[in-house]
Amino acid sequence: MIEEAGQLERFLPISYRTAKEEEYVRFLWEAFNDNCASGKYQFAFLAYHMLTMCFVYFNIWQIKQIRPDQFATALIGFNKDMERDLLAATSPFTFHVVNESNVMRFPKLIQCDNGKIGTYTKLVKDRNDTAHSNGNIFFTTEAELAAKIRETLRIVTEIQGHSEAIIVEGYKRFLTESADPEEREHIDAGDQVREVLIHEGYMSLIDLDFCANFDIAEFAGHPHFAEIEALHAEVKGWVDSEEALAA
Repeated sequence: MIEEAGQLERFLPISYRTAKEEEYVRFLWEAFNDNCASGKYQFAFLAYHMLTMCFVYFNIWQIKQIRPDQFATALIGFNKDMERDLLAATSPFTFHVVNESNVMRFPKLIQCDNGKIGTYTKLVKDRNDTAHSNGNIFFTTEAELAAKIRETLRIVTEIQGHSEAIIVEGYKRFLTESADPEEREHIDAGDQVREVLIHEGYMSLIDLDFCANFDIAEFAGHPHFAEIEALHAEVKGWVDSEEALAA
């Protein structure tokens, strides 16, 4: 087992909307671990790449939810049927219909430049090289796979860093829309954070960390500031408890 590979968990959702989605991600982790244990590093890489693409899909989904107009603009150039399907998507996994190299262009919406996009699309090329029956085994040792995982995690961390502004934007909207207990989905602040922010928003631990570090003082004049403080405290509690479990 390559221990550092597990760092990807922090970038994936804490909670999934459906049992099927969670089962799929668990299956990929099992495939990665089993193939590592049996020395089938090439297949382990394929499973890890698929997990990485899940991260990318969830990242794009958050852009779609928080900045829908910007997302819609990015679909210019897609055929009309695909554009319609992506705009109407109800799951991040809908993005699997887009060629992976094209999927890797969506991070331009969060200010990833063309140089970075080129690096991201190389991950797809590496996946293609390993997935096709070309007579080559590209990962024959754990050390080779570990090097690729480190490269992948660097890219994931970079994309996540570019996501901070949009995550905080969505969080600020959540706080203001959830400030009144009589108007929000759940009266209890903990339930509201768990069900609406984390579960419906596909929030990862790193996403929540961005939220926890946001200074809510800008809402000090809000008539329901006490409730905003309570919601924010719940978010901080999630980050603290998840980090304690990971330690």
